[in-house]
Amino acid sequence: MFKEKYNEGKILREITPRSSHAKLHLPLKRTPVERMISQSNEGRLPELVPIRHFRMGKSPFTFYRGTASLMANDLSCSPSTGVNIQACGDSHLMNFGGFATPERTLIVDMNDFDETNPGPWEWDLKRLAASFLLACREKGYSASDGHDVTMQLMQTYQQKIYEYSTMNFLDLWYSKLTLEEIAQNAKTKEGKALITKAVKKANEQTHDTVFYKITANTLGKIEITDHAPLIYHPIDVEEQMAAILSFMDDYKSTLQNDRRQLLDQYKVVDVALKVVGVGSVGTRCMVVLLMNDNKEPLFLQVKEAGQSVLEPFTGKSKFQHSGERVVQGQRLIQSASDVFLGWAKDHTGRCFYLRQLRDKKMSPSIEEFNKTMLGGYATICGNILARAHCKTGQGALICGYIGKGEVFANAICKFSALYADQTEKDYADFMKAIKDGVLTSRDDAPKDL
Repeated sequence: MFKEKYNEGKILREITPRSSHAKLHLPLKRTPVERMISQSNEGRLPELVPIRHFRMGKSPFTFYRGTASLMANDLSCSPSTGVNIQACGDSHLMNFGGFATPERTLIVDMNDFDETNPGPWEWDLKRLAASFLLACREKGYSASDGHDVTMQLMQTYQQKIYEYSTMNFLDLWYSKLTLEEIAQNAKTKEGKALITKAVKKANEQTHDTVFYKITANTLGKIEITDHAPLIYHPIDVEEQMAAILSFMDDYKSTLQNDRRQLLDQYKVVDVALKVVGVGSVGTRCMVVLLMNDNKEPLFLQVKEAGQSVLEPFTGKSKFQHSGERVVQGQRLIQSASDVFLGWAKDHTGRCFYLRQLRDKKMSPSIEEFNKTMLGGYATICGNILARAHCKTGQGALICGYIGKGEVFANAICKFSALYADQTEKDYADFMKAIKDGVLTSRDDAPKDL
């Protein structure tokens, strides 16, 4: 079967030459950047939009993090093999990271699925590759160094897509990339030290440590501490609490029975709004504090889910509930998912999904990476993306299309350079819109808590 699919993939080269991916095709009448950003702000909490703009304005790299919808619009004009997988939809390098499995093993995988939807595998790869090139530029690396790092990503993806597509399918589904394995393969002492530091920090990210960091005992009542504008309580707390209790019942129905019984041991104590990330700023996100009879805390993150940025171009999701779209996509792509992952609608009909907050989670410290470490991280991300793409059964087709040479890898490297150039132009237009007052920015918000 692999050989037949592989040969089908080779035939696709005649329809969409691999070298065609090197070109950047933009919409003929591309909407001005400030208007596209404004459109992506629709439905967000207006008081938080200036914080989103401020975070995006740090650099072209952070601007890129917040513009998945812009890139999806651009990629819709690019060549496609017509091979669809369960795409991440926003596979930039900051959407990979470490976390604990239900068995408490520390692994590295994708960790953001807000935009997941069936779509072209090439789009995930192009977004990831361009993010690495922009990271290289942010760190002041030469064009040659940027190419080398991006090529490491591509070579790993190419190698691993072959390895995973020829693997026993059950073994593929059981496979995980552990922190222990990554530490063993680190090429430098600095790299191993950074991983050790990340593991130590992750092990400190428990519900107890978060509890002591973001809560306070006020007249005998435990509450989440306000840190406006990043964490704050809604105006009508009682109304919000009544809504969240009804909401939680809806959410519990999406969990497995054993996990529902586990969650039943906890009661909702408090709920607060929380600003998260870059692209998500302005969407409705909340932190729910629950406690059991032993006064042990459990924090859940409630995150608004809207239409995927892919849907206007790849087709409407088969899930009517956007939160279910996120959860089901995550379960399909990730090697292990949060035991409390589920979805619900609030009293207004808005869709949300839920997961634990900061349960031994790790994010890449790009500012601490040298070129060798960034290249090593590129190989990790390439490995993870290849595994995710193979899980939907299209690995052999992708293998056949890519082949064994460097034609496709070189094409994606060239595309990444062109799209990084375009992102820098878009960023300049965005900053001009801020300066001219067309878009507003707020620079007095503290860093994430």
